[in-house]
Amino acid sequence: MVARDAPGTPSRGRFVNANPVFLYRMLTLAEGWSFVLLLVFGSLLSRVSDLDLVMPLGSLHGALFGLLVLATLVIRGRLGWGFGTTLIALAAAVVPLAPFLFHRYKRDELLAAERAGRPAPAE
Repeated sequence: MVARDAPGTPSRGRFVNANPVFLYRMLTLAEGWSFVLLLVFGSLLSRVSDLDLVMPLGSLHGALFGLLVLATLVIRGRLGWGFGTTLIALAAAVVPLAPFLFHRYKRDELLAAERAGRPAPAE
């Protein structure tokens, strides 16, 4: 959801008022794709060519991984996740392609929570 600023007020950015569950879903997918990119383009490509993308892709993935761990610990209360579900969510961030499986497994729950927590449109 894009935040709309009142005319004449400074812009606060696109995701300031975004739904936390939406941001969590997008972060889960971004972290998963960064892991795939790191494995494919970073590790494999550096072995067959002179192009070394491990450092920039590794830094990106590390930052997204750290954000995902924090976001998981923050969002678990909003979604009512117990210890087991939280542990699965955190473990999914470590295994290649598992973030996509976790996202698919929890898709309906995340979308329902996103719809329920969507702020009312500004008048």
